[in-house]
Amino acid sequence: MNWNRTSLLGLEDLTVEEITMILELASEFKRNLQNKVLPSKNLKGKRIVNLFMEPSTRTRVAFEIAAKSLSADVISIASQSSSLTKGETLKDTANNIQALGADAIVIRHPSAGSPLFLSKTIPVPIINAGDGSHEHPSQALLDIFTLQQKLGRLDNKNITILGDILFSRVARSNLWGLKKLGAKVTLVGPSTLVPKEFEKLGAVVSHDVDKSLKNADAIMLLRIQHERQSTSHFPSLEEYTKIFGLNMERAKLLKPNAIILHPGPINRGVEIDSSIADSKNSVILQQVANGIAVRMAILYLCANSSDLQ
Repeated sequence: MNWNRTSLLGLEDLTVEEITMILELASEFKRNLQNKVLPSKNLKGKRIVNLFMEPSTRTRVAFEIAAKSLSADVISIASQSSSLTKGETLKDTANNIQALGADAIVIRHPSAGSPLFLSKTIPVPIINAGDGSHEHPSQALLDIFTLQQKLGRLDNKNITILGDILFSRVARSNLWGLKKLGAKVTLVGPSTLVPKEFEKLGAVVSHDVDKSLKNADAIMLLRIQHERQSTSHFPSLEEYTKIFGLNMERAKLLKPNAIILHPGPINRGVEIDSSIADSKNSVILQQVANGIAVRMAILYLCANSSDLQ
C-alpha cells in the first residue's frame, strides 16, 4: 500500500487508484466490523480531533465510532463549545489543537476552502468532513462504496442525482468520484438549482424528472439546503414536491432493481415519500452503516500517512 497524501480534502484531485485504495481498505474494515474482529491495521496511540463548526449527526458520530474502532483517542469539539465563539480565528484554534497533540483533525466548516486553508497552515493531516457547498468526500466515498456493493462495477451505470445540486457538496463530490469510476451521472432538479454550468464537469443536466428516472440504475435524493440559500429558488415546498419529489406514482418509472440513496437528513414528504425511503429498494441505512468502514479507511490512511509514503 502506497498512500502519498497527508490530507483528504476532496475527490476532485484524487486518482482512480487512490479512490480504489480507500474502498478496498474499507471492505477489509467492514469485514472486521461484521466479524467483530479487531483490525490489525489500527491507530493505537493516535489522537483524532473532530472539529465541527456546523451541526452534524451521522458524519460526526461515524468519525467518532471509526476512530474508536481503530483504537484511537477521540476528542470532539463543536462550534458552540469552542473559542471561535469568543473571536478566536480558525488558524489559532487549529494551532492550539495541534499543540495539544492532535495526530489528525477532521473538520466541518460552513466556509468552502477551510480544510485546504488548514492543510497549508499546520503540519497535521486534515480530513474534510464538509466545507460549505464545496465538497464532502467521505460521504461520496461511502455512497460509491454502497453503489459498488449493490451494482458491482460502475462503468456505464446510470446514476441520477435529484434535488438541490447548486448548494450540495455531496453532489459535487459524488460527481467527481462517480465520473472517475466510469459512471454516467445525470443531475436533475429545478433550473434554478441545477444550472447548465454543471455540464462542464461531465454531467448530464436535466429538468425532466420522469425522463431521468427511467434509465437510472440508482437515484440519489438530496434535501433542499435552506441554510445555504439567501433567497428561495422555487415558489414553495409544495410545488417542489409536486414537480420534483419522488412519490409512489413517480417511483413506478424506475427499474425494478434500481436502488435509492439519500445522504440525510431526510425530509420525508418533501424530496421523498416515507414509503419509498423505507422500501426494499432503499439503501439509506446501509449508507449510514458503510460510513463507519469508509471513515476508518480514511482515518487510517491519513493519520498514518507519514508511515505509508
